[in-house]
Amino acid sequence: MSFFIFYDSLTRQRACVRMFQQACSIMKPLELVIYVPIFVFGLLLNVMALLVFCVVLKKWTESSIYMTNLTMMDLLLLLPLPFKMHAGSNKWSLNKKVFCSFLESLYFMGMYGSIYTIMCISIDRYIAICHPFHAKRMRSRTAARVVCAAIWVFIVLAISPVYTFRTEVKEDFRCFHGFSEKGWQLAIIASLEVFGFLLPALVLVVCSVQSVKALRDTKARSSPERRAGVRIIYSSMCAFLVPFTPSHVAIFLQYLVRSKTITHCAMQQYISLFVQVALCLSNVTCCLDAVCYYFVAKEVRSSSSAIRMSIRRVTSVSTSEA
Repeated sequence: MSFFIFYDSLTRQRACVRMFQQACSIMKPLELVIYVPIFVFGLLLNVMALLVFCVVLKKWTESSIYMTNLTMMDLLLLLPLPFKMHAGSNKWSLNKKVFCSFLESLYFMGMYGSIYTIMCISIDRYIAICHPFHAKRMRSRTAARVVCAAIWVFIVLAISPVYTFRTEVKEDFRCFHGFSEKGWQLAIIASLEVFGFLLPALVLVVCSVQSVKALRDTKARSSPERRAGVRIIYSSMCAFLVPFTPSHVAIFLQYLVRSKTITHCAMQQYISLFVQVALCLSNVTCCLDAVCYYFVAKEVRSSSSAIRMSIRRVTSVSTSEA
């Protein structure tokens, strides 16, 4: 009787392995279909955005400083993608373990740096729109630079445990796949979900809703500045919630699998497939952020035009009086 139980268990394990192999075979071409356009268009759009903010506009506002920081975070997220594509179908030798951890840290720094930068953009917008009298005291280019620097320091420190996730690897491995049990500890996953997604998402949604409400309640409801403000708020929410919500749901489900809470083989396969697709699609934030760049660049340019117009008016009035 025990032999048949053992044989049945062995058969199920083999079937489960075959199902996971099928999932991997599905993901290999799908990753290329998703990653290649994201890498090409994301790199092009973010390099162009960096040139526009740093070279073309030459006018540093709080918004342009935050957007430049977001561009740099997006580029940080994009740089490891070619290596991630290679690792999807190839094992790496043991001597590349440190280099793999470096690439993984860059990837997660870009992801969570983008999350916190978008959150800070929403807070900055909220202060400017809902508390205009305090905005002059609380908002400044110096404050924006300090906040961006603080984001970099926080992200570097928060991502540093990634270098410990592969200490137990003793043979050829697949980079960006198969973290050790250290990477799936409850404290790490809880911190990732709460401080890496839920808290920033809550701040973003609350600030965005209040800002849109304030803009719609104002008398100049149809002015170009108000419409541009609403577009920036909605595009920021879209660039945050669309890519990062599925990926963090997927990470939580994968934790349930790793902690043996979910043991059904078919369910594990679906979760494994969902995790890989969700993390692939989370990189689309590099392209969605370009919508924010467009509206902010337009806003900065229009404000520059308004300043030039006012200077011309003052100059013409003073000339006529003379």
